Amino acid sequence: MIAYVTVGADDMVAAERFYSAFLPALGYRLERYHDDLSYILTVAAGERSVLPDFYVKAPFDGGPATAGNGNMVAFEARNQAQVRALHVAALSAGGADEGQPGFRESYGPQFYVGYLRDPQGNKIALFSSDPDERGRDG
Repeated sequence: MIAYVTVGADDMVAAERFYSAFLPALGYRLERYHDDLSYILTVAAGERSVLPDFYVKAPFDGGPATAGNGNMVAFEARNQAQVRALHVAALSAGGADEGQPGFRESYGPQFYVGYLRDPQGNKIALFSSDPDERGRDG
């Protein structure tokens, strides 16, 4: 099981604006630890934590943060409408479009996805694959 995912950032203000534009709608709450951002999935009192957490941190080696070629973090939305709404919110919060929400021929008929780059250049996907919604072929 994946416990957490970390992306690097040099500008925490821009990173917080971007990630806080959509992660709370997916159930994450923001915790700050030192100058870094920790997005934790919310659970009811007495329940076991839900994983994975998502961290935005300055690189430990002190060098500049860089986006990995081929790396991507995907967040599951409730439905296609939420994918569209969160994609717009993330763009408005400083993200860059890497692919408008929609179906892709190379994926299954229910996989609806939009792609973004955060202010640091990290690739983010917002997707829904709800079998109760209209699919690519329907």
